[in-house]
Amino acid sequence: EPDMMNRLLPISVGAIAILAYATVMLVIVPGIQIRTQDPPPGLVPYTKQQLDGRQQYVSMGCVYCHSQQPRSYEHTLADAAQGWGRPSVAADYVYDRPHQLGTMRTGPDLLNVGARLPSAEWHLTHLYQPRAIFDWSVMPAYPFMFEEKDKADAGDVVVKLPPQFRPEGKIVVAKKEALDLVAYLQSLNRSYPVDGDVKAVRDHGFAKPRSVR
Repeated sequence: EPDMMNRLLPISVGAIAILAYATVMLVIVPGIQIRTQDPPPGLVPYTKQQLDGRQQYVSMGCVYCHSQQPRSYEHTLADAAQGWGRPSVAADYVYDRPHQLGTMRTGPDLLNVGARLPSAEWHLTHLYQPRAIFDWSVMPAYPFMFEEKDKADAGDVVVKLPPQFRPEGKIVVAKKEALDLVAYLQSLNRSYPVDGDVKAVRDHGFAKPRSVR
């Protein structure tokens, strides 16, 4: 039995040491590095409306289909070729709590959607009915963020829709939730250059949005 204890002690100490090392290197050190990141000169804090829209984004689980993390050039050129912008860096997420990096790409990466698709009109149409923009889209529609009316009131934002998607005899008006979410999507623009990465400042361009007729 003493021999058993003598064998278990170094094994236990080794296991604890490995766990402690992994915790320090994979959790504590990266956490410290992220906390000490200064916002890049081109990044500004979210406005109240954008934060409200971000809450809509989080609550509706957009992260399950969209990432916000263009990948590095060393691993792939596919993201740049898609027009999703330069690879993301830690400083891009200074104001993001919780971050929405995501792991799935059923839909496109959205970290720079505000740069490549800046039109609020486009986003409102797309949220109300994605098939009005792309007939092949698998994205769900969000009609509960809109209201059908007989006529527009002062201050209403009317959604432009192709004839086949317009409710008969009605107009579609964006609710606050839709306007806030669109404001957040428009704020997603990390196309500014970052220091220390020459490759990251290459201009890959952004895809042009399809117009709504």
